[in-house]
Amino acid sequence: MRVSARGYRAWTSRPACQRQRTDLKVLTHIREHFALSNRSSGRPRMTMELREAGLDVGERRVGRVMKDNGIRPVRTRRHKVTTDSHHQSDIATNLLDGDFLADGPNRKWAGDISYVWTAEGWLYLAGVIDLFSRRVIGWGACDRMKKDLAIRALDMAVQLHFPLRSWQPVWLP
Repeated sequence: MRVSARGYRAWTSRPACQRQRTDLKVLTHIREHFALSNRSSGRPRMTMELREAGLDVGERRVGRVMKDNGIRPVRTRRHKVTTDSHHQSDIATNLLDGDFLADGPNRKWAGDISYVWTAEGWLYLAGVIDLFSRRVIGWGACDRMKKDLAIRALDMAVQLHFPLRSWQPVWLP
């Protein structure tokens, strides 16, 4: 490389310049915010986060520092629609028809499934509530959304409120 040994030693022992020191400071903040964002922040969002933290940086510097240190955001997949609204299966009748007021306990129940992101992945939660008291009377949780999740929630509600009966759904006209 046509560099003298003395010149190389001088270059290696030279203290870091102001730009390198600032880049190291910016890099520590980038790594911290990158970890907090679950590895999803790219250059524009990272620049905004750093400016909110009080650092005067531009997008080009943030992009250069991220690229030089191999910090790349994880791109998520697009949302895939899995509901088929044009199926040929039977559709259950709407017995409540928007009337969510119950005359007494255990007259009307409603259920729903929700999901929550956790550190271990998605957690699916099914719940059954009594529309009279608005209390959760049965629930089930699982890492997959399967039909037995809702059935477990309904079984819990039935066992708590009708412990001696084997239940059969009663469909009222």
